[in-house]
Amino acid sequence: MADLGWPELAIIALAVVLLFGWKRMPDMARSLGRSARIFKSEMDEMRTPNAAPPTPDPATEADLRATAAEAEAARLREELETRRHGA
Repeated sequence: MADLGWPELAIIALAVVLLFGWKRMPDMARSLGRSARIFKSEMDEMRTPNAAPPTPDPATEADLRATAAEAEAARLREELETRRHGA
């Protein structure tokens, strides 16, 4: 396995910021957290195949709907800005 120290991690973090931009970092971190949570729940579900299916968490569902709405709003803002600058 690769031995990554602080200098290597700093270079990787800088590359990510340069590639995706500082404004997208909170959304990416939030998405990564959700993905990890889903992955963990799927792994737990695989370990206990006889368990009843989990009931959906209303807070998680509301969070997902809010995130989808935020993403749509961001997409529309970008489209509006593109049209303003293009016209």
